[in-house]
Amino acid sequence: MRYFALPDLGEGLQEAEIVEWYVNEGDRVAVDQPLVAVETDKAIVDVPSPQAGVIGQRFASPGDSVNVGEPLVEFADAEQEAQEVRKEQSSSATVVGQLPQAQEASQDQFIIGGSQQAAAPVRATPSVRALAKRLNVDLQTISGSGDGGRITAEDIERANRMNTSHGPSEQLSGVRKSMAKNMARAHAAVVPVTLFDEADVTEWQPGEDISVRLLQAIAAACQAEPQLNAWFDDQQLRLLSNIDVGMAVDTEQGLFVPVLRDVANRSADDLRNGLANLREDVKQRSIPPHELKGATITLSNYGSLARTGQGAGIYGTPIVVPPTVAIVGAGRIQEKAMVHMGELFAGKALPLSLTFDHRVVTGGEASRFLGALIKDLQREPSVVDH
Repeated sequence: MRYFALPDLGEGLQEAEIVEWYVNEGDRVAVDQPLVAVETDKAIVDVPSPQAGVIGQRFASPGDSVNVGEPLVEFADAEQEAQEVRKEQSSSATVVGQLPQAQEASQDQFIIGGSQQAAAPVRATPSVRALAKRLNVDLQTISGSGDGGRITAEDIERANRMNTSHGPSEQLSGVRKSMAKNMARAHAAVVPVTLFDEADVTEWQPGEDISVRLLQAIAAACQAEPQLNAWFDDQQLRLLSNIDVGMAVDTEQGLFVPVLRDVANRSADDLRNGLANLREDVKQRSIPPHELKGATITLSNYGSLARTGQGAGIYGTPIVVPPTVAIVGAGRIQEKAMVHMGELFAGKALPLSLTFDHRVVTGGEASRFLGALIKDLQREPSVVDH
């Protein structure tokens, strides 16, 4: 192998951003030695070397995005190194890890000189490129207004005026880039409708775990109205028996949605521990990509930020991301006057929203789901819950 391309990292991931190189050009590496750390929209992953050899050239720098199948490194003296690989493999008594299957790219995929092929080639004349260099304008951040997307001098001057007035723009990458793409696709595909209501949680005990109660209530509502625990791909609706809840987690890098599996068949303590583990894995960016896939319904507990003093929010309309068809939103608990059997009292209400895809979920189904959700939240916890 002369060129080693970014391998398929699984879960449909098509690109990754270079975070850190562990090797330099001229370094000798061993089989399975980490070459580079890359950031996908899910996690930071080390990419190991498929062979022993000498690194002849690196094709990307930290911060660059590389598509699957594009080159990461070129090995020097390929034939000699191939012999060393065979010798090393025959004498090795232990296999360290398993390399994802790599895609080997041919030399004609690369720009002459060895630089990485741009995902979207910039169309600009030499004079426009010179103007951009003089004004310190990044051509990669500009959408050309000329024929066929060609960047014009007016585009450069407009970008320079914006940079002078408001500072340079920042190109999205990693998690935020993925979030922008996913939200745009969801907005284009889903026909969203949102219902609002609240649950009377006055009788909840001090220290009640709100996230666990919400998960249990979602499980009860999915069992009462299965139409919302489903996937829809524009062609087929698939009702699902397992209830796997995607938990929206806010981080400095962007939004993550790890999945808590089989919530209907887990105790409160098990759910609590599972949530803590998922959140810690997300915080450390060590969560495997498959743990961010396969949600059948989603929970956005944005009220948790308000409860910790880090944010605010009573009601919201979270976005349904296909193939799921529903997302539950929970806001900050409100102290308010309530009436029960003609008597006024000071109570506590948990604001709720249910956004659903009206292409496949009716208003009646959504209303029954929300009713079942509220009924479960208002019950007293049983011994089994704890």
